[in-house]
Amino acid sequence: MKQCLSSKLGFFWAAVILLWIKTFIVYMLEFKLTVSNILQSFLLFFNPLSSAILFIGIMLFIKGKKAGLFMIIIDAILSFVLYANVVYHRFNSDFITLPTLTQTSNFGSLGGSIMDLVAFYDVVFAADVIFLIILFNKTKAYWPSESLPVRKTLFILFAGVVAFVINLGLAELDRPQLLKRTFDRSYIVKYLGTYNFMIYDAMQSLKSTTQRVLADSNDITTVANYTKNKYAKPNEVYFGRGKGKNIIKIHLESFQSFLIDYKLHGEEVTPFLNSLADENNKNFTYFDNFFHQTEQGKTADAELIMDNSLFGLPQGAAFVTKGNNTFQSLPAILDQRRGYTSAVFHGDDRTFWNREEIYKEMGIEHFFDSSYYHMSDDQVINYGLKDKPFFEESMPMLKSLKEPFYAHMITLTHHHPFLIDDEDATIDPAETGDGSVDRYFQTARYMDEALEQFFNELKEAGLYEDSIIMIYGDHYGISDNHNQAMKEIIGEEITPLKNAELQRVPFMIRVPGVEGEAINHEYSGQMDVMPTLLHIMGIDAQDYIQFGTDLLSEEHKDFVSFRNGDFMTEKYSHINGVFYDHETKKEITDITKEMEETKKKVYHELELSDNVLYGDLLRFYSPNDDWEPVDATEYDYGKRNNR
Repeated sequence: MKQCLSSKLGFFWAAVILLWIKTFIVYMLEFKLTVSNILQSFLLFFNPLSSAILFIGIMLFIKGKKAGLFMIIIDAILSFVLYANVVYHRFNSDFITLPTLTQTSNFGSLGGSIMDLVAFYDVVFAADVIFLIILFNKTKAYWPSESLPVRKTLFILFAGVVAFVINLGLAELDRPQLLKRTFDRSYIVKYLGTYNFMIYDAMQSLKSTTQRVLADSNDITTVANYTKNKYAKPNEVYFGRGKGKNIIKIHLESFQSFLIDYKLHGEEVTPFLNSLADENNKNFTYFDNFFHQTEQGKTADAELIMDNSLFGLPQGAAFVTKGNNTFQSLPAILDQRRGYTSAVFHGDDRTFWNREEIYKEMGIEHFFDSSYYHMSDDQVINYGLKDKPFFEESMPMLKSLKEPFYAHMITLTHHHPFLIDDEDATIDPAETGDGSVDRYFQTARYMDEALEQFFNELKEAGLYEDSIIMIYGDHYGISDNHNQAMKEIIGEEITPLKNAELQRVPFMIRVPGVEGEAINHEYSGQMDVMPTLLHIMGIDAQDYIQFGTDLLSEEHKDFVSFRNGDFMTEKYSHINGVFYDHETKKEITDITKEMEETKKKVYHELELSDNVLYGDLLRFYSPNDDWEPVDATEYDYGKRNNR
């Protein structure tokens, strides 16, 4: 054994085996990739092998001891990639893509969140690298100065290629068209591995950059035909009832619907929101089967979806990678059709998620970012301005807007890792032992108090009675990496179906002069908000490219598509490739034609929406004769020095 490890070839195989085993252990302990049969289990174990052989094997062409140094460097790089994905996955339950790496302007605000995701035992990720360094120093004296025979090196690389071909063939056997119809990155990692996923992602990114160049007006015709066919006629009770009313849209950061009516230590966590969602409250309509539809862009995806009725991208955030696209967004439509002023209020830096640029493309007239607020140490925590001073300081700016206005208020405090100052905490944390989950309820209570304060201020300013008010959650706050703690909170096992059900976020709307429905059980998602609001404003949504349908319409399409290709309906769901019955909570083995048709429709929608963004297809489309494309150069948000 000692003699074998002392050779260059022995060192190579040691590096391969260590990286292979480490990657598999990470799959099992950190990524928790769902496997449903023996073949998937085998592929999960087998898939790191080809990558390790190919990436490290190339170094065998190098002469002498330098080959060992470069093998260590490659192993260290791959280990860093693996660990970066672990940290990213601990919060996002997702994997890093090239487009996410372009979001460097966001990194400055992520310090606390990232540190909360790092564990002391993570040093083991470097164990194999350290072992290789020690082994190299002890054996390099025995290495010959020449390189390994080329034929032998080529044979090793060929073995790596064969391993990959076998891997891909078995993956296609278990999941046909894996690389052609993939919306869920976890499938690629499960079947082909983290390192092969990097190559796949790079190819997808290259493909997306060429789509705009190759796109033409025929492409948007296909999309328009689909969205017009999906259109749902407006509800006559609501159509046009919002004309001339101000619109105030309140963004609840990381707020999941299970918090509504939830009690911790015998106390309501969100008493004010509970009162709005109460079945006896006819001022608001609360949609209790409303789901977020975001992906890697999270908050930015939610903004994109709510104001454009388009899906976010499968990789990265469209706000960043497609920030210069042509959009036909809700703010621009309200401006051109109803003379609305639009504004976004947010206590964070304007560059986060590229908002300063894409807001202009969306026709947003005013952007009040952190430079308009008092960003003193006592008023800032985690990502930015605390919610209570945020709402308080926003009121003068809100009142200064020319009416009617469309105002978007983005909260911040209730964001991972859910930090809160002692003086702001009015409920004790949960007691699961998971810090993020335990603090989640404290920041939710704080946001609930801030929201109640804002409502009181709206009433005092005379803005409440004459305004349409929308409240929505942007995305999950607690990922499936916290399932053990959530099991204690919810009181039941967090199965794949239960995790999908936990993706419900609140959506509440109040239309002045119209009695609300209290609670509406329609299955719906963020995609449906834009056509709903257009109809409330008396604007027919049929002319516009939208993948959602009017929530209040009797013709509303009640299937909810998720970005990864999963979907929910009232009776059944399709999660991780499995159909579930909502009544029994069990897997459906007798798949109906309707289920398969819905699945095809979901994939088709995702593909069409991607085509719109990747090809920048809206530049070829005019919704009506009066439409004027947004000119981003007309907007200048200015900047007020911190006061």
